[in-house]
Amino acid sequence: MRYVLQRIPSLLATLFAVSVLTFLLTTLLPGDPALQILGAENATPEAIRTVRADLGLDDPLPIQYINWLGDALTGDFGRSYRTNEPVANAILERLPVTAEIGLLAILIALICAIPLGMLSAYRAGQATDRAISGTSFGLLAVPNFMVAILLIFVFAVWLGVLPATGWVNFTDNPAQNLRSALLPALSLAIAEMAVYTRLLRTDMIATLQQDFVTMARVKGVSDRRILFRHALRPSSFSLMTVAGVQVGAIIGGSVVIETLFALPGVGRLLFDSVVQRDLVMVQGVALVIAVSYVVVNFTVDILYSFLDPRISHGRSAARV
Repeated sequence: MRYVLQRIPSLLATLFAVSVLTFLLTTLLPGDPALQILGAENATPEAIRTVRADLGLDDPLPIQYINWLGDALTGDFGRSYRTNEPVANAILERLPVTAEIGLLAILIALICAIPLGMLSAYRAGQATDRAISGTSFGLLAVPNFMVAILLIFVFAVWLGVLPATGWVNFTDNPAQNLRSALLPALSLAIAEMAVYTRLLRTDMIATLQQDFVTMARVKGVSDRRILFRHALRPSSFSLMTVAGVQVGAIIGGSVVIETLFALPGVGRLLFDSVVQRDLVMVQGVALVIAVSYVVVNFTVDILYSFLDPRISHGRSAARV
């Protein structure tokens, strides 16, 4: 708990910086934000004055930020100038779609990467290791949207076993929900799986050369027990870090993936808002994504102390 409390000030400082940068999305854009929101065809002088009054653009910049932050802390991100829908409601309505796809993608990537990485490390230098490593390198070179197009062609067009577009809520039909989420999640998971596999392989090879592993082998401990009980846990720190950091990549990739699969998620909302120049919506979505990214990485940092208490004790001792 003391370690968690020591990390909270840095979390608050990071969240403050994120809020400032997000707020500056509209204030630092070239031209008048009111004109960008309205568009040239609707930008009458009266409409521009109305928008500027609604957004408080005539106030000094620090006052604008304080007012915006105070509203954001209460969950009020303003209203879309395109649909008149509260930004918070639009995000909450679409957030479960993006969260489900992202979590499913990470779960698929980890389920596939952990055994592959362990097998590759156990067979280091052999044909199995070369095949897994070569495949991982090849997958890293393929962008998400190309993987998505290939999966659509194979599973939706050719085999016809999974839908190419559309979304079914989990509460309406769990089985159909999984079918509609599987292809988008796979599109995001394949590249992440390659990263996790390569990372776990490298760390586990180093772990298997440690003295405590040699001692376990001398005692007659089976290879399976050594891999799962002795080598996997100390080799998982880097994997956990990258999995947390890759949440941002998952969210960024969801913008393209959700557009390709016509999914009603946050990524699709952000894309449509940018195209429609709905800057109020862009600002709210960007803030939620950035805060989620920071909180996830903070959580990963805290989990380190549970996986290896030496981390928190070592940092505390260093401060003393």
